[in-house]
Amino acid sequence: MVRQAADRIRPLAQWTPVLSSQTFDAAAGVRAQFKCENFQKGGAFKIRGASSLVFSLSREEIARGVIAYSSGNHAQATAIAAKHAGAACTIVMPADAPRSKLEATRAQGASVTTYDRRVESREAVTAGIMERTGAVLIPPFDHPLIIAGQGTAALEFLHDYPVMDALIAPVGGGGLLSGCAIAARSVHPKIRIFGAEPAEANDTYLSFRKGERVEIAQQNTIADGLRSPAPGKITFPILQKVAEDILLVTEEEIRSTLKFLLTRLKILVEPSGAVAAAAVLHHRLPADVKWVGVILSGGNIDFDQLATL
Repeated sequence: MVRQAADRIRPLAQWTPVLSSQTFDAAAGVRAQFKCENFQKGGAFKIRGASSLVFSLSREEIARGVIAYSSGNHAQATAIAAKHAGAACTIVMPADAPRSKLEATRAQGASVTTYDRRVESREAVTAGIMERTGAVLIPPFDHPLIIAGQGTAALEFLHDYPVMDALIAPVGGGGLLSGCAIAARSVHPKIRIFGAEPAEANDTYLSFRKGERVEIAQQNTIADGLRSPAPGKITFPILQKVAEDILLVTEEEIRSTLKFLLTRLKILVEPSGAVAAAAVLHHRLPADVKWVGVILSGGNIDFDQLATL
């Protein structure tokens, strides 16, 4: 499915570059390669999954339009994919989403409906709009074609560097990590798979420990793209099977890693996108991992937020 998704999304998604840094390697004590999804169309990996699903819709479904809920990156990605496919697009976003993500989503022609994530359910708001309009849902992670699309990042990564010891990606709902795990294992069956998560949004970490999906209260992490309250119903069983562990990082470690990437590698990464790199830089990986591929998942951040960080 991942290879099929790679063919399907080729008209829109880009093959992103891989960077490295001797300074980072020295600080982390491990050789690291960075898959730079911050250079992806829309500024994040999400275009892979969104276009994978949108481009698979029938003409009748395209005519009904599409709808998605997202804090930002999936919103932009769905809007871009819908525009490319000629579908009307509605996006349900939290009112406190980064301004740059709200504006970028509207700039792609999407109609944006906001909600208060402290007291309202994004799923309920979305369901109400779907009932009125008949729009087709493009979920952020819990769909086979979304997962397959996200996995194309690892397919490219392992094409460029096929013998790394391990692969690490940030985990929110689990679409990126589960898709990348499936793709990576198809190329390199013995590659070790790790997820990285903010300690302030540790639902997947807790779910791993308990052996079942755990839902947590509202998260306060600066990594706004990783605030899913629980891992997906489809993604979590995949992660249980293929991921070795979920590694936690603090808010200060996310900040310091974002600064490191900006000042040393000269690349801008949003807090969510820096979480996997933070786990590597702050020595969360097992000591026997010597060469790791790191997914930098996105680079969409408000200038004002960047200044405060």
